[in-house]
Amino acid sequence: MLERFKADHGDKRVKTLERKHVQKIVSDKATTPSAANRLLGMIHMLMRHAVETGLRKDDPTIGVRKMREKRGGFATWEESQIDAFLSHHGAGSRPHVAMCLLLYTGQRRSDIVRMGRQHIRDGVLTIVQQKTGQVVDIPLHHDLKELVDSLPLDNLSFITGERGKPMTPESFTNWFRDMVQAVVGPDGKRLLPDGLSPHGLRKATCRRLAEAGCSPHEIMSISGHKTLSEVTRYTQAASRKQLAERAVATMDRRVKRL
Repeated sequence: MLERFKADHGDKRVKTLERKHVQKIVSDKATTPSAANRLLGMIHMLMRHAVETGLRKDDPTIGVRKMREKRGGFATWEESQIDAFLSHHGAGSRPHVAMCLLLYTGQRRSDIVRMGRQHIRDGVLTIVQQKTGQVVDIPLHHDLKELVDSLPLDNLSFITGERGKPMTPESFTNWFRDMVQAVVGPDGKRLLPDGLSPHGLRKATCRRLAEAGCSPHEIMSISGHKTLSEVTRYTQAASRKQLAERAVATMDRRVKRL
């Protein structure tokens, strides 16, 4: 986070930073309020250090309001919503490719925008997660393999902008949300609600894995989560009815063996 902040603002003088500048930096990340608030906390630490070392007389982060975070985090995509998106954006289109990468790898946007053929070997996609440094090895689902094989060979990343260059995580999110809003019915009305994001598809992948009977540790091997509590939070959207039916069926088989 600090490296990105340095890349964007490292050429500026610390003593000229004002509260309005901090508010603008935070507001520019309004689409990801949690990240915006973490960045504000980082800037506060830097400014407190600047005051302690005499580089500033005050802390310009004081009084800057945090972004309001939604309770429950990002909305998990439902199967009907996924189907609507894929039906509207046909196979081979950039939105379709983005959806499949998100859905079949379960990775964050910061890793999705970096993925390319250089990450695939012997049918396994291996990537070091940018946020955590965790290495994940993901066997390619046959649908994803067919999709990857059909993509151009001259791009370093599977997802590119309109000019063929890699996208930043922020621009990817903004573009993807536009693609969500573009999903309309024959009457021109939107079929998908506001709030559906790339991160919601990461949660949908974890939900699918849970509903398929995968253990928390198996889900963690794909998602890259490091604690069981994180996985539990992400799989809360798993169909309770489906899980309950499978649980009763398992119990019934055990009773019959007795």
